[in-house]
Amino acid sequence: MTVTETMGESTGTRADICAGPPQGERRPDGRDTYTISEVVALTGLSAHTLRWYERIGLMPDIDRSHTGQRRYSNRDLDWLALVGKLRLTGMPVADMVRYAEMVREGDHTYGDRLELLTTTREDVLARIAELQGTLAVLDRKISFYADAGRAPASERSGS
Repeated sequence: MTVTETMGESTGTRADICAGPPQGERRPDGRDTYTISEVVALTGLSAHTLRWYERIGLMPDIDRSHTGQRRYSNRDLDWLALVGKLRLTGMPVADMVRYAEMVREGDHTYGDRLELLTTTREDVLARIAELQGTLAVLDRKISFYADAGRAPASERSGS
């Protein structure tokens, strides 16, 4: 089972599809085997980062070829897209790993996952509000300087 499955595939129930696919050309399911270098090209992540994600439990259960070479799937690419979005939220890596562990544990962790994602969403909304206030200040300054450049010197006030 991969970490993107929120319910067992064998039970015919749904998988977590909230993460959009990464950029780049993807193979059809069933023929979706990618080497680590192909995943690097598709995601922009480094091979070092991919191996680190696997080592810390953020990207577990990567299939291997008979020679031990990592083989990623479209599901793995979807998971990496979600991880990228979680990183953009500012979620600590430890929380991302905890989320991945909860996904692997199964349906009984839905409440805990909901709580973690809801808290993260609240943090993102607070950051957005802070950035909107910052943007408003910048817009006022830009407007001031744009107007000051057109006004006669006698009408300008310093700021």
